[in-house]
Parts: sequence; structure tokens; C-alpha cells
Amino acid sequence: MTIFERIVAREIAAEIVYEDDDVLAFHDVNPQAPVHVLIVPKRVIPR
Repeated sequence: MTIFERIVAREIAAEIVYEDDDVLAFHDVNPQAPVHVLIVPKRVIPR
């Protein structure tokens, strides 16, 4: 399980700023800009 899957599953805490049925958006723990938000899909996308 990836770190992003664990965040979506709420196994790892994150500062969530947006969520819907398809995506989860949260602040990066090591931001490279004043506002640095990651947006990840909730479903696994195979390679």
C-alpha cells in the first residue's frame, strides 16, 4: 500500500482541504511553496 493510499484510508493523518467521491486534497508535509496542496485519486490507477 502506498503512502497516498494510506492517507486516503485515514491510516496516516493529513491536513485535508478538499474531498469528494473521486479525489482527496491535502497539504504537503514538506511544502516547496507557501501553498502546496497534493491532489490524489481515491481509487488505485494501475500502471
